[in-house]
Amino acid sequence: MSEQDPQTTYVETKSGSSWQLPAIILLALLAVGGLALAWSNSSKLDATKQAVTDQVKAVQTSVQSDMSTLKDRVAQDEKTNTDLQGDLKVVTDKLKITQSQLKKARAEAEQLNTDTTSKITALDTSVHQELATKATSDDVKTVDTRVTQVDTNLNKTIGDLNMARSELGTLIARNHDEIDVLRRQGERDYIEFSIAGKNKSQKVGNISVELKGTNEKKNRASLVLTVEDKTTEDKNRAVNQPLFFYLNGTHQPEEVVINKIGKNQISGYLSIPKASAQPATSAASTSGK
Repeated sequence: MSEQDPQTTYVETKSGSSWQLPAIILLALLAVGGLALAWSNSSKLDATKQAVTDQVKAVQTSVQSDMSTLKDRVAQDEKTNTDLQGDLKVVTDKLKITQSQLKKARAEAEQLNTDTTSKITALDTSVHQELATKATSDDVKTVDTRVTQVDTNLNKTIGDLNMARSELGTLIARNHDEIDVLRRQGERDYIEFSIAGKNKSQKVGNISVELKGTNEKKNRASLVLTVEDKTTEDKNRAVNQPLFFYLNGTHQPEEVVINKIGKNQISGYLSIPKASAQPATSAASTSGK
């Protein structure tokens, strides 16, 4: 009985070690697999983090660019707004002056029409009185002559009144004959001029006129006026549309009117009030720019 115990113990020990080795190997494989899986997941996590970081940087760069562009646009809009406010103030100031001048010109035009009508009425009354009181044939002939003159003067005056008036009340001549009619009134001096060729300055009365260009299709011209050493450019001036300007110390405007526009050439006149009129001559010399 005692001799069999060692044998029995040997068998049990051998049987126990047969399943421990595979278990250890299996656990080792599982551990290695877990480490590999953990390493793979770690690599994927790092790649994901890097991708997210790159996207965040790209978004930040885009936002910064958009903010910079927005700031530039805001600054430009503020500058434009400031410029517009300055232009609006200038136009408003000029409009106040123009309204005052326009009101004065309308009053002068109404007074002129009233005075003309009064003179015609007085002359007509005088002629009828002479016809009623003079009976001799010579007197009648004299009166008939005066009646004819009155009719002529009346027709001329009616023709003058039918001529277009500017916004300041002055009559606008459309051709040489109408300029002569205005000259006979004796209220203003009229200096006719013709300019052929662009960028040439021509002396006209007390100013200089330079032709910058013409548009025959639209019947418009662009001019540069030099008045008392001050230069002003006027673009797209229409035919028979007066251009007004004032000399220092004067209350009545001078005006330039273009009567005819051709290819790089114009003709018209300068109208000067008698109070500030200069010698009615137009210099023929020109100087190119």
